Amino acid sequence: MSHNTFGKLFRMTSWGESHGPALGVVVDGCPPALPMSEDLIQPWLDRRRPGSSRHVSPRQEPDRVKILSGVFEDDRTGGPVTTGAPISLLIENQDARSKDYDAIRDKWRPGHADYTYDAKYGLRDYRGGGRSSARETAARVAAGAVARQVLGPDIRIRGALIQIGDLAIDRGSWSDEEIDRNPFFSPDAGSVARWEERLDQLRREGSSTGAVVEVVASGVPAGWGEPVYGKLDAELAGAMMSIPAAKGVEVGAGFEAAGLRGENAADEMRAGEDGPVFLSNRNGGVLGGISTGQDIVLRLAIKPTSSIRIERRTLDRDFNETTIETRGRHDPCVGIRAVPVAEAMMALVLADQYLRHRGQVG
Repeated sequence: MSHNTFGKLFRMTSWGESHGPALGVVVDGCPPALPMSEDLIQPWLDRRRPGSSRHVSPRQEPDRVKILSGVFEDDRTGGPVTTGAPISLLIENQDARSKDYDAIRDKWRPGHADYTYDAKYGLRDYRGGGRSSARETAARVAAGAVARQVLGPDIRIRGALIQIGDLAIDRGSWSDEEIDRNPFFSPDAGSVARWEERLDQLRREGSSTGAVVEVVASGVPAGWGEPVYGKLDAELAGAMMSIPAAKGVEVGAGFEAAGLRGENAADEMRAGEDGPVFLSNRNGGVLGGISTGQDIVLRLAIKPTSSIRIERRTLDRDFNETTIETRGRHDPCVGIRAVPVAEAMMALVLADQYLRHRGQVG
């Protein structure tokens, strides 16, 4: 299986399966002398881990990260720092229940990658999906924590859930502080009760729903990105589409831009003390593939979880028509835990673009 590595100068290679003994990631290209410890990485993993509320998978995984290489501490460093060598991070699986999947080992789950993995490789890991499982995203979040150290404190990346099913937030009630106060990463406290009611209903019915995640990066200076094949927004869109269950990405106004007039779509400028001041941000902080210095704004559409208890028609590996119900422990809305994953992917792309920009223009 190829293409398990992401990035160009700042690179991560994830490994491991959903029901294997562990998963992890090797981060290469990280500059030396950056503060780095398990305590700096763990809070980001805690935001993604399962079992954190009744609205996500009840699988109980502590997701404790272990640093195996690339970090060193002595009396001169003042604490553990990166050495410039590859950083290897390990996350052990402790609560896999492979027997939950015995009944579907020879059936293809509609909406999952079961059929496509069989078609490509001639085999698949039916225990939770193996590499196709969203469990792999724990490695991305760990690597994203390293990327945040590369970017430094002046660049702030913040994700939020702005819609579950057809229930959207009230943007007039947006509060960054509220995002960490509820189990949905919602910036609108008024949406929480409605979302809880919807997910409780779906859980009783054995179904699931989709969601929309918004990710914003503030403090990115103007000039990052390449004008043709390394466009910042193109690489961000590709990174977001690599997240399991992602089905669409918008940058700035996104698809709404198609309905705007030219004078409304362009972000007008005025002179400020430190450069241009933009009067709007419909282009999402990127023009010509290069950052403008404004907030970089993306939205990510996540489809409903495909593992549901409602009987669906499918085929087995011998192409016999049959039906399937997926038991086990699954998220009624996988979009909730996609929020920290989308933040991590934003951080990984920006760290890579930063190092490439520094290497090219100093």
